Amino acid sequence: SQNYPNPFNPATKIKFFIPENTFTSLKIYDVTGKEIAVLENKILAIGEYEYRWNAANLPSGIYFYKLETESFAQTKKMILVK
Repeated sequence: SQNYPNPFNPATKIKFFIPENTFTSLKIYDVTGKEIAVLENKILAIGEYEYRWNAANLPSGIYFYKLETESFAQTKKMILVK
């Protein structure tokens, strides 16, 4: 799912569903591609997950979150407005 709210200040929620037990990585990147945060990086069981990301210490701008599993990868854009 798209993060909510978007744009956000200073926190947002990222929700996703894992259809099978699999290694899952959820990472945040800035517009230059630099890794900013790792929210998850382990094997997750089947189910729905929600992560809250607080960007209070970062400047306004465009950020990306990338969700990767063994068989899926997706990147979405989010906007931090202060």
